[in-house]
Amino acid sequence: MHILAINGSPRKKGNTATLLGHALDGARQAGSQARIVHLYDLDYTGCISCFECKKIGGKSYGRCAVKDGLTPILEEAAQADALILGTPIYFGAESGMTRCLIERLLFPYLSYTPGYPSIFPKKIPTALIYTMNVPETIFAERGYDRIVKRLREPMARTFGACEVLLCQDTYQFPDYSKYLCTVWDETAKRKRREEAFPQDCARAQDLGRRLAGGSPA
Repeated sequence: MHILAINGSPRKKGNTATLLGHALDGARQAGSQARIVHLYDLDYTGCISCFECKKIGGKSYGRCAVKDGLTPILEEAAQADALILGTPIYFGAESGMTRCLIERLLFPYLSYTPGYPSIFPKKIPTALIYTMNVPETIFAERGYDRIVKRLREPMARTFGACEVLLCQDTYQFPDYSKYLCTVWDETAKRKRREEAFPQDCARAQDLGRRLAGGSPA
């Protein structure tokens, strides 16, 4: 079994990448092959609205026709047995590179027929890992629940299932004194990092084990 994790954060050792790493550790412990791809290493664009993926009898029907740095990742995702996308929330949405990926990963499988069914040829378990500075207390108030739902639903519709792991109220800076961020209590942030983040990592590892078993929670 091959599990592909895609890191939509520019940081390779940040919160998102760390959680993805733990998820892949869990998958490997369960006997799966697993690897991580860092989107910010790649040169690519979002959907260019060419509609080649919808052209009847076209050579690119059902897959993205654009050829760039994302092409081999899309091909690997199509062959994977499970898929994990990880992204921070920046300015009320997934990172820009993640959004470009989403357009090119999901749109080719969306059929322009009644009900918009998926034409992805199999069912695989998938997961989304979101990291964010927003704490649980204002998560819904700020509309972040809708942000997560907006992606979880098309992921589940396309691939068959999608689990979500949220890592909230993250520790952002190695030294808060170097940044103008007086809205945050550094002591509370550090305490949260020390107490909650290890639990998030453990949940990510459990997620990886579940996906390696063929199904999300």
